[in-house]
Amino acid sequence: MATFHLRFVQILSVAALGMATTVVHAQEKIRIGFMLPYSGTFAALGVAIENGFKLYVAENGGKLANREVEYFKLDDESDPSKAIQNANRLVQRDKVDVLIGSVHSGVALALTKVAKDNDVTLIVPNAGVGAVTGALCAPNIFRSSYSAWQTAYSMGKVAAQKGKKTAMTITWKYSAGEEQVAAFRQGFEESGGKVLRDLNVPFPNVEFQATLTEAASAKPDAIFAFFAGGAAVKFVQDYAAAGLNRSITLYGSGFLTDGTLQAQGKSAQGILTTLHYGDGLNTPRNNAFRTSYAKTYKLQPDVYAVQGYDAAQMFAAGVKAVGGDVKQKDALRKAIRAARIDSPRGSFVLSKAGNPVQDFYLREAVGNENKVIGIAVKALADPAKGCRML
Repeated sequence: MATFHLRFVQILSVAALGMATTVVHAQEKIRIGFMLPYSGTFAALGVAIENGFKLYVAENGGKLANREVEYFKLDDESDPSKAIQNANRLVQRDKVDVLIGSVHSGVALALTKVAKDNDVTLIVPNAGVGAVTGALCAPNIFRSSYSAWQTAYSMGKVAAQKGKKTAMTITWKYSAGEEQVAAFRQGFEESGGKVLRDLNVPFPNVEFQATLTEAASAKPDAIFAFFAGGAAVKFVQDYAAAGLNRSITLYGSGFLTDGTLQAQGKSAQGILTTLHYGDGLNTPRNNAFRTSYAKTYKLQPDVYAVQGYDAAQMFAAGVKAVGGDVKQKDALRKAIRAARIDSPRGSFVLSKAGNPVQDFYLREAVGNENKVIGIAVKALADPAKGCRML
């Protein structure tokens, strides 16, 4: 009888401990760390990403898998030299369960290192540097946006299809820019074109006159440019002011005109770009997203908002699969990698390397809208060079 009583007490104790754990688990908030630019040329992009992420959570009652969330945010200043220290503040001081960042590719590379060193889930909501889901790929690393290769390769294909025989490229001299022009060259030259020369401007310099003068002298059929944010506004305006828009066709990956059309005004009209999203994508999913975003923030969303929104969807898919227990990291990450994301851009899945496999649209700048006029390349997967998970 004594043995039975002891056993009964043990069972009650275990049950009580389980209930206590469940209660604590339910009370704990999921800690989300935003490491994004909130100052400088990319500030508007960081805000749009955060807005998009929070919109999805708000649409789901402000919770993920019935757990409250708590946000931590840090201005990364688009400065790679501060990125390791900044990321460690979110991971070690704030104990975040997931890192969301960043826009600048150099910062994203540092984030990837910190995430791998500390076994924290990272979702990159913009930076397209290939190594994140290439040579540095890992089970805890994901991207909700694109790879640089995807956006520029598709534009190279389009430029050749438009009959352009020669081209030059202009970008900042940094890793994302170099990857963009290499991918454009691949797409363009595979289809019969020839890139005459790559021109660079030091980051974050926005004095383009000397470079534009050099391009004008060479007289290529087309110029491919990669800039974003405030720099994209000034580049497009300078290009038109120099009169080059009348003699040399300007192409870009979509960031050249995304979120910038109102500021660029007439200078941007008619520019063709390729991207995985277009403002005027007329689908019920995108229309509902745009209405919800505009109602919440009194702003029109852009591709950065979509990428933030989808980062939230991806993480939510993982959290749901583990019933809110974010400590089950392996199961959470497998669920993210297996999910089909119902994105405003069109549904997509992730590659084994963690990068979206998605359609790339051909868009034309019309008024304040990047109007979708076709699909440049359908279901384009990044080659993920160097990724050992393939």
